[in-house]
Amino acid sequence: MSTKQKLAAILVALMSISTSFACTNFLITKGASKDGSTMITYAADSHTLYGELYYNRAAQYPAGTMIQVIDWDSGKPLIQIPQVANTYTTVGNMNQWGLAIAETTYGGREELVDTTGGIDYGSLIYLTLQRAKNAREAIKQIAEFVDTYGYFSSGESFSIIDENEVWIMELIGKGPGSKGFVWVARRIPDNCISGHANQARITTFPLESRKDKTTISSKNIKKIYNPEVTTVYAQDVIKFAREKGYFNGEDTEFSFSDIYNPLDFSG
Repeated sequence: MSTKQKLAAILVALMSISTSFACTNFLITKGASKDGSTMITYAADSHTLYGELYYNRAAQYPAGTMIQVIDWDSGKPLIQIPQVANTYTTVGNMNQWGLAIAETTYGGREELVDTTGGIDYGSLIYLTLQRAKNAREAIKQIAEFVDTYGYFSSGESFSIIDENEVWIMELIGKGPGSKGFVWVARRIPDNCISGHANQARITTFPLESRKDKTTISSKNIKKIYNPEVTTVYAQDVIKFAREKGYFNGEDTEFSFSDIYNPLDFSG
């Protein structure tokens, strides 16, 4: 075997190792599907993970009920949070209203992982499915969860769909001692498809302004239910990057992916 052949073989081996732990989502809007359905796929692409359809029946809980948050990857108990009075039935990554949430881990800047955070990415998915009826409610719920309890995991891309809309929400923590997270959520335009696999996909995005009613920051997140809104982002997503020394350009040049998930070999 020649040196070039050996190098090629090593490269293929390295690629197979990295992709064996990769998750992949494929997102399809209702305008891009033959029957007008919204769809996402969710592949864990790992020989150590096997498909499970977690089932949670809708239930009512008395005031004061608490629920234990457990890290989805490690099984580590995190915090206890108040349970809501009424939950929805969920099967796998979908609930009774047709809301579905999937993810791929992109990791991002290692120093932004907060090991003191209260909620991991898996719990965000399954707790949100028990509480939200549609994609916009889910984005608002995820933001409220993390702002209140902190984020335990590394950078994640979430695929969030209901019967009418398809969204990507990308987020990452602020590091130990800084509760909360920075994030951007964008609606995939109808008639389009998208996908992500362990690399943040949202680059530049429109910023909130008086003239543009399609974009809001988290300070106005109640407006997320306005149908014209197609982009939502954490109020400090750019400010935090400046404070950390990650970015010093114009706000309009800010790219979430480039700043919080700089492209490397695996990306």
